[in-house]
Amino acid sequence: MKTFKLVAEPRVDLGKKAAKALRAEGKIPVVLNGGEPFELPFKGTLKPGEKIVEIENGRGILTTDLTVTNEAVRKLIYTPDIFAIELEYNGGKKTAVLREVQFHPVKDNILHMDLLEVFDNKPVVMSVPVKIEGHAEGVKAGGKLTLSMKKIKVKALYTEIPERLTINVDNLGLGKTLQIGELHFEGLEMVSPKEAVVCAVQLTRAARGAAAAAAAAGK
Repeated sequence: MKTFKLVAEPRVDLGKKAAKALRAEGKIPVVLNGGEPFELPFKGTLKPGEKIVEIENGRGILTTDLTVTNEAVRKLIYTPDIFAIELEYNGGKKTAVLREVQFHPVKDNILHMDLLEVFDNKPVVMSVPVKIEGHAEGVKAGGKLTLSMKKIKVKALYTEIPERLTINVDNLGLGKTLQIGELHFEGLEMVSPKEAVVCAVQLTRAARGAAAAAAAAGK
C-alpha cells in the first residue's frame, strides 16, 4: 500500500457553527479514531484536539479532532487508490487509513472526514479496489463481462493489504457469476458477504441467437 503524507492541525472549536466557518476557509473537519483502549480514569495529559470516549467496561479511547485543507487531501480522496496515511499533528506522527468521507448532497464538496489509526499488530477492515484480468470464456462465446463490485471489504494487518485485488476471469463461462465466497487471497479475510457477486458474464442478444441456432442445428 502506498503512503500518503498529511499534515493536520488540532481543532478545539467544535460544533456546527465552527465547522461551517472552517469550510468557508477551505478547511475540512477531521476526526481520528481507533487509538489503543485504556482503563478509566485517564491519567495522562490531553493534547489539543484530544478527547476521551468511553467504550465499555470502564475503558476508553482517545479521539482527536483535527482540520486539514481541501488541497491537502485532494489526491487522497479523488482517486481509486487506497493509502496508509502518515498523519502529522501536535508535533508527532501516527499512521491511519481513511474510513469515511461525507460529501455535500448537492455541491459534492467534502464536509467531514473520519480517519482510523492503525497498528502493525492489529487487523483493520478496508475496502480494496478490484482489478479484472484475463479474457473470460463467456466473452469469447459472445457474452458481456460486467463488474458489480468495484471494491471488496477485507480484513488484515494494514501492512498486508494490497493496493488492489487482481481477479482472473479466464474460466468464467457464459451466464456465470463469480462470488466473494469463491475468492481466496493469502493473508486476507473476506468481509464482504460470500454470496455477493463480483462480476458476471451476461448473455447478450447475439449470444442467445447463436445458442438457439446451434440447438436448432443439432436437432
